[in-house]
Amino acid sequence: MKTKVLLLAFFLFSLTTSIVAQTLDNPKVKDTSSVWDLMKHDAKYTVKSVAHSLTRPVQWKGKDYTKFGILLAGTATLSLADEPIRDWTQQNRNDFPKVLRDFGWYFGSPQNYFAANAGLYTFGLLTKNEKVRKTSILIISSSVTTGLIQSFTKAAVGRARPGSGYDNFTFNPFSGEATFRSFPSGHTILSMTMAHSIAKQFDNTWVKVGIYTVGALPPISRIIDDAHWITDIAFSTALSIIVVDCIDNYLFKEEAYDYPRKKKLISWNLRFSSNQIGIVGTF
Repeated sequence: MKTKVLLLAFFLFSLTTSIVAQTLDNPKVKDTSSVWDLMKHDAKYTVKSVAHSLTRPVQWKGKDYTKFGILLAGTATLSLADEPIRDWTQQNRNDFPKVLRDFGWYFGSPQNYFAANAGLYTFGLLTKNEKVRKTSILIISSSVTTGLIQSFTKAAVGRARPGSGYDNFTFNPFSGEATFRSFPSGHTILSMTMAHSIAKQFDNTWVKVGIYTVGALPPISRIIDDAHWITDIAFSTALSIIVVDCIDNYLFKEEAYDYPRKKKLISWNLRFSSNQIGIVGTF
């Protein structure tokens, strides 16, 4: 437990330091708003962001339905690799460092995840650092949205977990049993939501890669621990990226926070062809 806490603390300290350092490079006029006013502003845009993201499908057009269809078709096709990938990971399970597996589970757990974000937001609020506050609001708004989607989908799909004695095509919707709550992966949704929200705040490509690498540890550990299929992980990652981008675009459109939009250095796309399935980041 001590090792896991130290790893998490080191990551959060490094992350906060990096965000602050970038902010100090572009000093702004001191914010004279009260902490209470800032909290009300942030709470308002948290609620509006969640409402916007949850109602967004009502405004979908042809290309949006096409992308959603590609996501579903790609997930269904990738399911053919569920069993082979599970067999390979279980055969090589002992080669994956236990400390990384522990960190992946610990960081992706809801209580630790929200505690970390609460610390990030408190820092931004008390220092009146708009960049940190906006990042934290993006994380929490996206997490609430993906959490609601995940909770309903887990119950409605009712997919059996690996290691339960059932194969990857066994479903028991609304059973209420933990065995049938494999799809999607909650650990993956939380970790990738935070990683993508934070990575969007940086210009340096390698800093982004490092953040995504840390964010990938929970989903990888869940596969190694035989708790999820690869399709659970892939779909959850795509969902996190879609929701974060949706809310980020909304906050910029509403001009909720006054700082320039970051140049898009990594473009995330869904790929589905005869020899390529998944989420591809191009930079």
